[in-house]
Formats: sequence, structure tokens, C-alpha cells
Amino acid sequence: MKELKGACIIGQSGGPTSVINASAYGVIDTALKSPCITQVLGAEHGIKGVLNDRLFDMGLEDPEELRLLKYTPSSALGSCRYKIADPEKDDTDYRRILEVFKKHNVRYFFYNGGNDSMDTCNKINTYMQSVGYECRVMGVPKTIDNDLFGTDHCPGYASAAKYIATSMMEVYHDAHVYDTGMIVVMEIMGRHAGWLAASAALASEYGAGPDLIYLPETDFSMPKFIEDVKRVYAEKGSCIIAVSEGIHYEDGGFVSEAKVAANDGFGHAQLGGLAAILAQVLKEETGAKVRGIELNLLQRCGAHLASETDIEESFMAGKAAVENAVNGINGRMIGFERGVRDGRYACKTKLIPLMEVANVEKKIPREWINAEGNGVNHQFIEYALPLIQGEPDLPKVDSLPRFAKLKKILAK
Repeated sequence: MKELKGACIIGQSGGPTSVINASAYGVIDTALKSPCITQVLGAEHGIKGVLNDRLFDMGLEDPEELRLLKYTPSSALGSCRYKIADPEKDDTDYRRILEVFKKHNVRYFFYNGGNDSMDTCNKINTYMQSVGYECRVMGVPKTIDNDLFGTDHCPGYASAAKYIATSMMEVYHDAHVYDTGMIVVMEIMGRHAGWLAASAALASEYGAGPDLIYLPETDFSMPKFIEDVKRVYAEKGSCIIAVSEGIHYEDGGFVSEAKVAANDGFGHAQLGGLAAILAQVLKEETGAKVRGIELNLLQRCGAHLASETDIEESFMAGKAAVENAVNGINGRMIGFERGVRDGRYACKTKLIPLMEVANVEKKIPREWINAEGNGVNHQFIEYALPLIQGEPDLPKVDSLPRFAKLKKILAK
């Protein structure tokens, strides 16, 4: 194999997670140590930073600040939601990307994101091949939604799941304080896949979980929902419900009325406000005290509840992307393969073609959801529980988190 010498770019895209920077650090740290990578560049706000030639020289950063990226939430380089056109229809962006790549002698491109980001990766890789520019393109997975095709799970999911399960346990205890009944509706992220809302069931393993869970994998019926809640409330004197923001009626329409408010740049409806809607319905139907809770951004930026397993696997994904690219691999996304070592959960990386991942969503298997469509089976618990294990030793100053502070010096 011919050694490919040149610079690399690492970009972050889509919604952030509490561990996306651990993957970025995996890329940056490994690339800085690689003899064939001449310069490590960080794209400001993902692919937009490439288009605007806003690239940070990561080699000029303090190594200790880079190390802190492992424990810093959100996207340290800046993210974006920008959909590039198909090159056959409009190659303007691609010609500009090629121009910037040539200017900085970029021969490696690492993009850290979810479904749409893998689509961007695939398009750039296809274009570079079509014009004969040698550049190895690798996707580094990220999404709390856990819906990327071909990988057992996604970096970022486990920490969000741990946050949700922990929050559910805390809310459970709060909701049982008084001698009067209460109904709680907790709205959890997840547009088309219910992996996050299902993670609330982890709390049930320890006696403090939801009574009902509703996911986008099954059609939602408002009359059946009201009936379920009334039955549980009559039996227990309280009811706690976990709902995925993307639950929909049989005709595909989202239950959330917020769907018409905006979209995210990729044409996806921005959902929200579902907990308040369902809480109002239940208040009118039951007369009980009802609270609607929307976890919103908290579930994806709660680094204080991150899973150590998630942090280490996220770093491993970034490291593997560089190692494979340097060894001649191109047009792949790093995926995870679950296994068992010495009787315990173990994880190793694998390679998935970008064209197989782009724009395909992985959903919870129907057999992991109960027949009534208002809860999950123990198969889900067995899947998710190993992923949330471990407590990282988080850097702190005066008992507050110490996050990375990058200088972000632009490359010339």
C-alpha cells in the first residue's frame, strides 16, 4: 500500500452529545501522532467550516486542553445542519470543498455525526473519486438517537440513556411524596426511533421506573393511551409515563402539534411540546394533578452523568477511524460489534460502507416492545444495561466541571 501523506480535517455535524468530543479527541490525538498526517485541522461548524475555509490548527492547542475534550459535552469545534446537494444536480459545494482540500493538501477527511452526516461523507467521497483526487473519507458515528444502521450502538446513546434512566428514578421518588395522586408525563427525544424513551425502562429494574412507555415504532392511539393511564392511576393512585417526542398516529401524523413550527435544515420536523399536550389531555380526562416534563437539551449534554463505557468507546471510534484511514481504508463508517470477554460485555470496532449507512434509520426490534405497545421487554434491558456502566473521574475545579478551552487558531 502506498503511503498517503497530507493534512486531515475533523468536522462535527448534527445535534451534539455529551461524548462527541471524546470521538473528536480520538481523531485529533491519533492523527497528531501519525507520521503521514502533516497537519490536523478542525472544521468550524462542520462542513460549513470547510466551505468557508475556517479551519483550526489543532496542533497549536495545549495538549492538556485537548485531553479534557474526553469529558467536555457538546461539539467543541462547532456543529451545523447543512445538506449539500447531490453532485449530479449541483456541484458548487463540491468544487469549493476540493479547492479548500487542495489549498491545505487535505488527504484525510473525518466527519463525526449521524445519518445525515454519513450521507455528506458518502457524497464527498464519491465526488473526490470521480475527479481523481486522492482523499480517504471516514465517518465517525455519533447520535444519542442510536439509530445508525450497521452498528450495535452509537457513541452518545449510552450517556443519554443513563441520564434519562437516572432522571426517571429521581422523578419517580419526587412524584410519590404526597398522599394525593399524581400523573407525570416525561417527554424524551427520538423522532423516528424510540431507543432513548425505552431507556427509561432501565429505571424499572430498580423499582423506580415508568408505568407506561410509548415509542415511534408503534402507532399511537389517544383513546387507548387515556385508557391505559386511567387503569394504572386507578390501580396505583399515580402514573408515570415516558413518551418519545416522535410518537405518531396511524396516519403518520405526529402527536406533537409543534411539528409545523420549524425544521432542522434537513427537512426534518422539529418536535417539542408533546409532554404539555398530553398532560393537558390527561388533566381534562382524569381531573388528577398532572405534570409534563420535557428533558429537552439536558439529555444530550449531561456530561456529569456520562457513561465511562460510552466515553471510552467514543474515543475508540475516533482512534479507529484514523488508524484505518492511514492503513488505506476509505469510504467507511466505524461501527461497534458487541461481544463477550471473560464473561463480560465487550466491544470492538468494525467497518461499514458509508453508502449502506447514509439515510437509513435503525429502530427498536418489534419483539423488544410489548404486545400492547406501551412498554418494552427484558431483551431491551439486556441490550442497554451494559452500555451505561462506569463512572468517569471527571475533572473539576471548585466542585464544578472543568471543560476544555480551545484557542481555535485558524490555519493559514
